[in-house]
Amino acid sequence: MTERNAQQDLRYTDHFGPRGPAVRGTVLVVPGRGETHDTYARFGKRLAADAYRVRVLDAARLDAEDPDGSLTRLGGRIADAVAGTADPDGAVVHPVILVGADTGAVAVAALLGREDGAGAAGLRPDAVVLAGLPAHTSASPSGSWDDELDVRTFCPAHRSTLTDDAAFGRGALDEVVPEPLLAAAYASEADVPVLILAG
Repeated sequence: MTERNAQQDLRYTDHFGPRGPAVRGTVLVVPGRGETHDTYARFGKRLAADAYRVRVLDAARLDAEDPDGSLTRLGGRIADAVAGTADPDGAVVHPVILVGADTGAVAVAALLGREDGAGAAGLRPDAVVLAGLPAHTSASPSGSWDDELDVRTFCPAHRSTLTDDAAFGRGALDEVVPEPLLAAAYASEADVPVLILAG
């Protein structure tokens, strides 16, 4: 089951598991450049089928003029989004796992290196997955959609999802990742388990 909830500053898509089994954990996805909620619909449904509570945020917005503010705002959004997954008794199911892709991975990694963690609420995830963390010298695609797909993924199902998503921001990989945030992401020393998946 999927539910779409829109608010002024916090938009997300939720994926719930089947009725019956206990929820195994909470997964929060922070997309990257050009990605939409639909980019992660298949991923969310798959994890939900295994009894995880999944919430997909809007793509991370990283402001080169205000990198620290970007992290603070995103940290607050993450903390609010996780808190919003609480059961009727107010408990969030652990482990809480943050999944960041592309610039979402940059933001999540940079947040983990801050003393306040994921924002004013001080959310500390139990684990983190960083997928497609951009390099300091990331090569931009040459301009064709096939070239951009080759940079993003070789998975046939994921390529199809991206191609069929009319709202997907084609060409977004040409957007420069703010260097201070990229440096903070690579310098971050998290005190939680981190899995880094190559782009």
